[in-house]
Amino acid sequence: MGNEDWRNSSIKIVLILFCVCILILSFSFLNHDKITGKELVDNSDIPIGKTVFAGDVVLSEDEIISVPLISHMNYLPQQIFDLNLRGIIISLSTGTVPLDLKSVSSGGISSTGHATGFEGPGYLTLEGENLVVKPPSNFVWGYSSPYKVLSKTEEGVDVYEGENKVESISENDIKNHEFPNNETKKVVNWYNYDSEVGSNFTLEKGLYNFSDNRSDMSPDEIKKYFGEEVYNYTENYPSSNSVVVYMTNYTENDSQIFTSYLGSFPQYGDEGRAHNANEFCKGWNNTIIAPESYGSGKEETGFASLSDHDAPGGMAAHGSCPPARALRDASLNEGFDLPTGLKMDSEAVMFEYRPCEDVKVLNNHDYPIKIVMWTEGSGAGTVIHSKIVKYEPN
Repeated sequence: MGNEDWRNSSIKIVLILFCVCILILSFSFLNHDKITGKELVDNSDIPIGKTVFAGDVVLSEDEIISVPLISHMNYLPQQIFDLNLRGIIISLSTGTVPLDLKSVSSGGISSTGHATGFEGPGYLTLEGENLVVKPPSNFVWGYSSPYKVLSKTEEGVDVYEGENKVESISENDIKNHEFPNNETKKVVNWYNYDSEVGSNFTLEKGLYNFSDNRSDMSPDEIKKYFGEEVYNYTENYPSSNSVVVYMTNYTENDSQIFTSYLGSFPQYGDEGRAHNANEFCKGWNNTIIAPESYGSGKEETGFASLSDHDAPGGMAAHGSCPPARALRDASLNEGFDLPTGLKMDSEAVMFEYRPCEDVKVLNNHDYPIKIVMWTEGSGAGTVIHSKIVKYEPN
């Protein structure tokens, strides 16, 4: 068949399909049972809360909903207009037609079921009677919580993901097991020295209670939708911390810089104190706190315990009070409450609080903030700086 014959045949096919569409549309006005997005949600496993990007398929093939062709003839023309051969074949061979998701949506979903018309990580939700994929707001955040956890048993450890036990590892195999984030050495130490039967060890964290009510996320989903950087941030901070996963259309504004000085207290050891001051700053630097949320410093820190006969247990993380004063002053200047675990004295950190994990700052703004801390100098001459960066919406 020559090019001209093929072109003529193609035109005939298109004209025939067009005429078929007109006939079907005419018939559909007489015989059409209206379906709503709410009905679909009530009667099927629509993944409400699912995170999607523009171009993603809102429903996977095994979630696609088909309806009787005879009572939903109005959906067939869309299959033809979209040249969806799979949908056409299904319709003609089974007497059912894939649901045109655009017909039950108020926005963000194409007729073929793809997310469309927005930037960033959107999410599927129900708005009134309609399905809709909403774009992300300026700021999106969730809260971390243990997801993959070890529980010590008489024979070894059980591995849980959420509430489901997925694996049991014998005591002899723990040291040879590959745990997430290269945690094998920590797990062995925890198992041998820091735990008893029933104790738990968190391997990975998930994100829950999102600000826009999108679905909770496992560690793998955090990586998929928000990237390794957000995953690593989630892992580095204690559970229940807020984690800002998305920001757009904002301006960074710096607050005043607050400075404190380490000074010399040789009875506690100035080198150890300088080490602790630097650890405090490392633990708090670049901590981002979501709106109306508490935030703490990082979970894994290397504070040195220094001798102090007045401290509980005779040891304390001396050197953490000067940076705590800088953090306290920057927080109060921003209009925040006195951080939990700090006091207004020169010895700013309460004995019973760990300087990073337990001290908490409440961001009472309606936008995120970032705490920035750094040091200059060394030994007793260490100088500590702290400021707050405000992510104010445009």
